[in-house]
Amino acid sequence: MARLRLAIVHDWLTGTRGGEKCLEPLCRTWPDATLHTLLHVPGKVSPAIEALKPRTSFLQQLPKVERYYRYLLPLMPFAANWRLPKCDVVLSFSHCVAKAARPPAGVPHLCYCFTPMRYAWHMRESYFAASPAWKRLAANALMTPLRWWDRATADRVTHFIAISKTVQTRIRQCYGRDSTIIAPPVDTDFYTPANLSREDYYLCVSAFAPYKRIDLAIDACSRIGRRLVVIGTGQDERRLRSMAGANVTFLGSQPDDVVRDHYRRCKALLFPGEEDFGIVPVEAMACGAPVIALGRGGAAETVGGFGWLFEEQNLDSLCETIQRFENEAAGFDATRARVRSELYRTERYVREMTEMVERWAK
Repeated sequence: MARLRLAIVHDWLTGTRGGEKCLEPLCRTWPDATLHTLLHVPGKVSPAIEALKPRTSFLQQLPKVERYYRYLLPLMPFAANWRLPKCDVVLSFSHCVAKAARPPAGVPHLCYCFTPMRYAWHMRESYFAASPAWKRLAANALMTPLRWWDRATADRVTHFIAISKTVQTRIRQCYGRDSTIIAPPVDTDFYTPANLSREDYYLCVSAFAPYKRIDLAIDACSRIGRRLVVIGTGQDERRLRSMAGANVTFLGSQPDDVVRDHYRRCKALLFPGEEDFGIVPVEAMACGAPVIALGRGGAAETVGGFGWLFEEQNLDSLCETIQRFENEAAGFDATRARVRSELYRTERYVREMTEMVERWAK
């Protein structure tokens, strides 16, 4: 397997979020792989990813593209025409256009699918609901051909790998394809409990994208008078800061050890968005933190039975669940949550992904 020629494709490398946490351990496993992406901001991803010297598209040549690349969605299908070298397997990590990579003739293409393109299929309203009317009209006009392109390029994939049952269902609905589930990795050797007292604040750890619904956590904590600490950055930051009161503290982007420290000390993690899988709640569980999450998407699969789920993505439902948690928190079993998180440890992910690649490479 060390001699396997692997071509890896990733949408973009502009920071370390869930997708990059899935990519990194396989970059360590195959340090001689070639890595292809739309654009790359040096220093924003781990050394293991940087070591593969990512090869980029023409979008990389645009000045300061990292500031506005999300608005280049109409160009991305054209930029996704990577020239892949001779290889034994193509492995794409895709939530946008990476799955459109054309493998060399006769070479299998495995797609680790975070989700079919959210803005074109399942979460259009979440992305554009707060936009001006003209922007919503423009988005609707763009999404019809983009959805057609997204479905058509699914034929370039030999086999799909879904990150959760939720995504497996979406792949079947959008592409008419079957898939194998391999859950993302969680570094349960790093995210561990500590002998620290829980403090009186709730925690959000997230990129600031509209569909993450950090606004819901802010509103809930403001309504019931609870402290909230928010770790993260993103395009929705100005709006979130403008609506927050004195009870909300924004820490910006933080290194992993600071995030871990907050998992260990928070009263509970709030996870109000509908996620494809959701690595953050599992990291929090690995640190023994209670989790309050929306009962849809990936969190329903990981947190269900081990935390508190709210059923409706609205303020009343979240507030009621926070108050229910506070009434029941004395019965929370941190050890049980930790054991649950260990099902998703990194070693399991690397083993399952390696076996999948090896199977198709033969």
